[in-house]
Amino acid sequence: MKRALVSVSDKENLVPFVKGLVANDFEIVSTGGTKKVLDDAGIQTISIEDVTHFPEILDGRVKTLNPYVHGGLLARRELPEHMATLKKLNITPIDLVCVNLYPFKQTIEKPDVKLADAIENIDIGGPSMVRSAAKNYRDVTVVVDKGDYDQVLSEIMEEGNTDLDTRARLAAKAFRHTAAYDALISQYLTKQTGLEDPEQLTLTWDLKETMRYGENSHQKAWLYQDALPKRFSVLSAEQLHGKKLSYNNIKDADEALRCIREFDRPTVVAMKHMNPCGIGQGDTLEQAWDRAYEADSVSIFGGVIALNRKVDLVTAEKMHKIFLEIVIAPGFDDDAYAVLAKKKNIRLLSLDFSKKDEPTKHEVVSVMGGMLMQEQDTLAEDYHDWKCVTNVQPTEEQLKNLMFAWKAVKHAKSNAIVLANDERTLGVGEGQPNRIDSLKIAVKHAGDDIDDRTVMASDAFFPFGDCVEFAGQHGIKAVVQPGGSIRDQESIDMANKYGIAMVMTGVRHFRH
Repeated sequence: MKRALVSVSDKENLVPFVKGLVANDFEIVSTGGTKKVLDDAGIQTISIEDVTHFPEILDGRVKTLNPYVHGGLLARRELPEHMATLKKLNITPIDLVCVNLYPFKQTIEKPDVKLADAIENIDIGGPSMVRSAAKNYRDVTVVVDKGDYDQVLSEIMEEGNTDLDTRARLAAKAFRHTAAYDALISQYLTKQTGLEDPEQLTLTWDLKETMRYGENSHQKAWLYQDALPKRFSVLSAEQLHGKKLSYNNIKDADEALRCIREFDRPTVVAMKHMNPCGIGQGDTLEQAWDRAYEADSVSIFGGVIALNRKVDLVTAEKMHKIFLEIVIAPGFDDDAYAVLAKKKNIRLLSLDFSKKDEPTKHEVVSVMGGMLMQEQDTLAEDYHDWKCVTNVQPTEEQLKNLMFAWKAVKHAKSNAIVLANDERTLGVGEGQPNRIDSLKIAVKHAGDDIDDRTVMASDAFFPFGDCVEFAGQHGIKAVVQPGGSIRDQESIDMANKYGIAMVMTGVRHFRH
């Protein structure tokens, strides 16, 4: 008879699979809770102690770490000396291993998990058996995913064994499985120690979707989700309507969520090509929408819209009038959803905004030959901490407007300039190789809407006095910028010349 060793934490669909093995002349070796489930199902099993001739010890920490197990897994069947060793030591070869591991991930996802509980859910024997079986895949079938039960059983029923190509594929999956498992453990324990720059970085993600294409139709793309998913993420949103999100949709929606979480009042963010084209706030969501739309009624066409309040009917009716790619919000009133869903292709996403302030994870970007990792830019700031460097002091109202503009400019690509008032962005200039061109674009967008309430935010310092001079010439009355240029005094002098109140934050928000 062939021999299978079965020991799983996830027992879904296990019994039919093992019954199929038994029907095809496999004897079953099992452990602990798995054995009990199989015994209760009327499946005859061999206890692991009967194989190892040694009892489970240390509260089950040691039960399969034994030559009678690993010898049976690692022996190469084509080598006479290996098989002679097995015969001499009375070790039975093991032909199939079905193992999945202690639920470490599920344990550390619990909000009140204790370190001791996490440690006890680090599997040692399971990964060892999986690795041994996978290494010897020419002779041994290793199954770590219940999704493979049917194919494995089908091949055994038809051919008496699994195909070598199948065993190779399952072995590769097994090593991915143990690698991801170890990566989570290393991440968790590294975090416990407080180390920020480990000498080796091990990250793991789970495939969520194979995409139709990437940024362009000739590029293949895949969507992977963090193995410990973030709840305030476009990947955690419930899609209520519309076709699948594209690669570019996901990037735009992610940027919209990064931006919308800055604001507490009813706010609407319109994102286009990963840049905010309009941000509006008000006493109601409808008012916020009107202001975001007014900020740039041209660029918003085909945009991604994030709203931090449940979408009501009146707001939905206004959004319905133009083409939008995505609307993402805490929810939709039934009548609002009915209006928006009339358009076949619009994507409607619902997300739990109560989680917007959950601790963020580091963000990574790829470069050729490696990657960069950094903390997310979620610095909480208070305008009372800013330093006024000009003769004219900003009013309390101007400071509030400056804070709104400062939050907005964080999410525009550098060099970034935002003109705003207390209601909305008036003009956004972004992504230019020099700051004065960004300012000229912002002023052009704002046009005649510039008035005594208009303020300006710059994501990084002014290298010369020309930006402040241009702002003064076009009626800007207050400016916020990080400061830190060796020519700061030129900008200060220019602000004083035009009667501008200028504050420096000491912090920049560059976004490449």
